[in-house]
Amino acid sequence: MGLAATIDRANAPTDRPSDILDARRLPPPEPLQRSLERLADLDDDVVLVQRNDRAPQHLYPRLDERGYEYATVERDDEVVTVIWRP
Repeated sequence: MGLAATIDRANAPTDRPSDILDARRLPPPEPLQRSLERLADLDDDVVLVQRNDRAPQHLYPRLDERGYEYATVERDDEVVTVIWRP
């Protein structure tokens, strides 16, 4: 399954530009920090796709606080969290 199909499976907007953050080899808390920094820099219409080797459990409450929608899709070799503004 490609990333486009993963975004679709996450029920995220597919008609928006996307930005990919590969956090698979980053130690905690770098995936959390980089995701929040990237979101702060992106336009509201951009969907952030975070590729990771585990579900970003500590990121979810931060996304809730900031009003983001998100979904995590587990793939064979990675966990992909798709984040967007409603």
